Amino acid sequence: MSDNDRKVSFGFRDVPENEKSRLVGRVFSNVAQRYDIMNDLMSFGVHRLWKDALIDWLSPSPGAQLLDVAGGTGDIAFRFLDKLGSKASASRATVCDINPDMVSIGVERARQRGLSTRVAFTCGDAQHLPFPGESFDAYTIAFGIRNVTNIDQALTEAFRVLKPGGRFLCLEFSKVDNPILERLYDMWSFNVIPAIGHAITNDRNAYEYLVESIRRFPPQKPFADMITAAGFSQVKWRDLTSGIVAMHSGWKF
Repeated sequence: MSDNDRKVSFGFRDVPENEKSRLVGRVFSNVAQRYDIMNDLMSFGVHRLWKDALIDWLSPSPGAQLLDVAGGTGDIAFRFLDKLGSKASASRATVCDINPDMVSIGVERARQRGLSTRVAFTCGDAQHLPFPGESFDAYTIAFGIRNVTNIDQALTEAFRVLKPGGRFLCLEFSKVDNPILERLYDMWSFNVIPAIGHAITNDRNAYEYLVESIRRFPPQKPFADMITAAGFSQVKWRDLTSGIVAMHSGWKF
């Protein structure tokens, strides 16, 4: 079966496999300048606490080398270095994002923070990372893996670039475990978020896609099984905000 015949999800639509990357790229190019503002508005700022929780669970050691994938604006990389504080002198963060518009935002934010020598930014595909094997102590991806065309391939690449003993951590929207909260969350997601997206970015369709993509992403246990299938050990997850998001962890041994 050719790439033109295989279909993958793009929100609630199914599109040819070789089209998804372009469509997702257009979404993020359209919203890049307002991406961080929208994250605050959509989550009432709680996304900051979720990202803090990811770094707390990572608990990086001095000298650790981090690869943050799909993290163009630098949020995770900056938190990684902040967590290490004065112990961070030997640590470096590398941000790899497929979208050049998002990367340009991160580069400017790093310059403003005086971190340009500590955080490297590069454009690259999570499915074909431009790094040698066994290069990093930790791999993180926050709110990005559901946008990848082939999630299994991205997980295989994550395993490849980690050193033995390295850790994979993913923060992603997941399955809500409270029926009342789930109904409220659906009302907010499908009615309010696209309207905010239209008002702030003039792109309602982008945020309709982002909301829909959450509903097409595997729940906690099936995603954990995918991580295990990629070769990771001791795979587990932690729900945050009743499962609105989940953090998944795995180790390369």
